[in-house]
Order: sequence, then C-alpha cells, then structure tokens
Amino acid sequence: MVLLAAAVCTKAGKAIVSRQFVEMTRTRVEGLLAAFPKLMNTGKQHTFVETDSVRYVYQPLEKLYMVLITTKNSNILEDLETLRLFSRVIPEYCRVLEESEISEHCFDLIFAFDEIVALGYRENVNLAQIRTFTEMDSHEEKVFRAVRETQEREAKAEMKRKAKELQRARQDAERSGKKSPGFGGFGNSGMSSVTSANIIMDTIEPEKPKVSSAPVRPSGSSKALKLGVKGKEVDNFVDKLKSEGENIVTSSAGRKASEASKVLQPPVNIESVHLRVEEKISLTCGRDGGLQNMEVLGMITLKVTDEKNGRISILLNNNDKKGAQLQTHPHVDKKLFNTESLIALKNQDKSFPLNSDLGVLKWRLQSTDESLIPLTINCWPSESGSGCDVNIEYELQDEGLELNDVIITIPVPSGVGSPVVGDLDGQYNHDSRKNILEWSLPVIDEKNKSGSLEFSIDGKPNDFFPINVSFVSKRNFCDIQVAKVTYVEGGSPVKFSSETSFVVDKYEIL
Repeated sequence: MVLLAAAVCTKAGKAIVSRQFVEMTRTRVEGLLAAFPKLMNTGKQHTFVETDSVRYVYQPLEKLYMVLITTKNSNILEDLETLRLFSRVIPEYCRVLEESEISEHCFDLIFAFDEIVALGYRENVNLAQIRTFTEMDSHEEKVFRAVRETQEREAKAEMKRKAKELQRARQDAERSGKKSPGFGGFGNSGMSSVTSANIIMDTIEPEKPKVSSAPVRPSGSSKALKLGVKGKEVDNFVDKLKSEGENIVTSSAGRKASEASKVLQPPVNIESVHLRVEEKISLTCGRDGGLQNMEVLGMITLKVTDEKNGRISILLNNNDKKGAQLQTHPHVDKKLFNTESLIALKNQDKSFPLNSDLGVLKWRLQSTDESLIPLTINCWPSESGSGCDVNIEYELQDEGLELNDVIITIPVPSGVGSPVVGDLDGQYNHDSRKNILEWSLPVIDEKNKSGSLEFSIDGKPNDFFPINVSFVSKRNFCDIQVAKVTYVEGGSPVKFSSETSFVVDKYEIL
C-alpha cells in the first residue's frame, strides 16, 4: 500500500485540508481533487474510482468527502480499512462536519493524519492510540515547573525568615533605647555605624551574597543608606502582610527545604545517550478512609545525540510488584522485552532517531487498594466551645520512597482570623487571601515517616476539606529502572546518563 495523500474536500472538489505523504506539488494535489467529482458515477454503490495513474478511495461525510489518493497497485482492502480510520478521526476533533469547522481544526487533523500514515504506509494504530499520541503531556515540563515553583517558595520563606529576624532585632533595639540597625527615620539626620544585615534570597541561580557596610548619611536630600533601603523594603513588605492578616511562622526547616528543592535538577553531565524515567500520580481518597481512585502513569524517554550510539539496546530492572501494565513503542521488539527485559528495535539494522525524545516504554497502574497509597493523610476536626480543634497526621506507607518539598494544603474558613497552631512538625504558612493553611515538610522518608499538625480556629468540620498534597521525588513509585545500555553488535557497554522523577498530578482527600 502506498498512500499518496489524504484530503477532506467539498462535493465540488475544493480541498479544505489535505496531507501529502509523498513528495507532490500543490498544483498536482489540487488538480487530482478537482477531477475527483467528475469521475464519480451517480447511482452506484462503489466507494472508489480509478484513473490511469491513481485510485480514489472515498467516503461521504454529509456535504463533504473524505478522500484517499493511492497508487493503483495498492491493496484495496487495506485502503478501505485505512479510510474507515480516517473517517472516525475527523469527528474526534470537529463537532459538526462543515467546511468552517474542518478549517478551524485543520492542524489537529493533520497531526492525527500523521499518526495514521508515515511515508505512505499505514501505521499499526487505533483511534485510542491516536488520541493518546496527539494529547500527550510533557512530563519534563511539569517536573521543571514543579521544581521551579518549589524553589520560589523556598526563596520567599527564606526572605520572610530574614525579615522576621530583622524586625525582632529592631524591636529589641527600640526597647533598649538604642537606634534600630539599618532603619533610619525621616527625622534622623545623625551618623550611624551599622553592621551588615543583608537579606539573602535563594533563587533558581543563587548569587553569592555581598556584604556591605552602611556609609555616612549626608545631611541634604539623599536616597538614604544603601543597606537600609533593602532592609526597609523588606520590613515594609512584612508590615503590609501583617496588616492584611498574614501570619508568618518559620523554623529551621526552611534551609533544609531549600537544599531538598535541588533534588530533581537534571544531571550536570548529560551523555549522548540520555534516559528519563518519569511518573505522575493522580489520587483521590475519602476523609473517612477508602481509596476512591489511584492512577500512576509512567514513561521512559530516550534521547540519542550521537549517530554512532543509535543502534543500542536498553536493559531494565523491573522490580514492580504493584501490578503496573507495561506497553512498548510499536517499533520496539515486544517479544525480546517480555523475555529478557530488553528494549531494542524490531529491525536491528535501524537506529533510534537522533536529537529527539522518544518514549520507548510506558506503564499504567490503576488501583483502589489502600495498601498502595504512598502517603496517607488523616484529618480529625472536632468541634469545641471556642470553634474547631483540628489534628492532621501523615504517614509514609511506602518506605522505599523519599518525598521532597511536601506541601499539605488545608482550606480554612474566611473572616475568622488566623489559626492558633499547637504541636507542629515542619513549618506552616497561613494565607488569609486564599483562605488556606500550608503545612510544609522538606523531606519525608523512612527516618521521618510520620508527623502531625494541631491547630484551632472557628469553623465546622466540613470547612477543612478537600485537602491537597504536592511533592516531588527522585525515586519512582513502580520501581522500574534502567540497568545498562549496550551496543546491538558486540554487546559492549555504552556510557549513558539517566534521571528519575515522581510528581503529583492530583492528590486529594475529599
């Protein structure tokens, strides 16, 4: 079978969208489609017509036609099967089969057509696979965004901690009758010799903090002390947050969280053969127990940047005991993978594509087994005379995991003030504008597998749900790892680099 082009055209032969799978000029395609209506015989049930050079295989779509242009020596049965798949793809993207709707979704249709046919030959795909391939999320982008947001949160937490220290130092100085360091008033024109109290912020690319001492303030109009300006801006920021009802509490865990936020950075030395093992989890639990749904999606992505390393095989260590369903890429030898856990191309004379990310293996785990929940969250709100006492506990069930930058977000009632926090593992932040209480834990692992938070606030038990959880991890959930990479010929080892990530898509306790 050699498929020359696939097109959606009007009954007059006007092309609305056309995809050529071999080299053809636009004039040639438009000429073939313009001749197509004149070749059809009315009153007959045939779904194909032929000329001296090509064959038209078509199917009416209300006022339009789905047309495949093939060579005359192609297999008509395969052509008809391909035509049926093309006709089923179009309603997936177009609500009505009209010219305006087809034109609006033309690029979506072209991308779907490319999944069906490659270089004139039909790919072994079905409608569900086409939908998956065209709507595939970028795991790498989600991991990058999660890491970046974590680093920004840690930078803000560090800023608030330093601002709190400066504010406490100023209050102590005012109580002792001394001038507060680094904060000059409008009526204060004297000289001050102050030590440095710069605020160091951990950004994505942290710079080395510079320590500078304050110069003498001139008596005329000036821009105040350099050190004082920075400290004053932060102090005003903290005062503004306090005036809005923000309650900032920090602990020594802030620096540890900053260090943990660097866990999922890509390897510094990326080799010419690079593999990414990525997983994301979507989980919904009930507040009284019971796992409503848990789905873990994983993928191994291969990128080869050196042509000499194109013909390789990848050995995996599959230690999964949770029951994940594995699926290899259509071009990967499935029998070899099932017997030896090796990922290699069916045609071993060919090479993996260069400079492109190729998903060679993906897996899916769906379960309602509570024993598979990686991190359990128990929330116990109880009404009291002064409001509601809330006790929240977490426990790591899978001790093989190490969860970093864990944030447990609890909704709280609005307009009732800040919660009164009692016992606490980690640190918390109350956002009065979003009406949430964020409980932050830098690391949860087998050494720190459980913890609790207690607080009191006006409200009812239902006010504290749903609870959301987010985290990142450099260990994957299903324990599928790359063991080694070897050349197809000779079996000698190939130097490779790899990275592993496990992130949250949705984690709710309803």
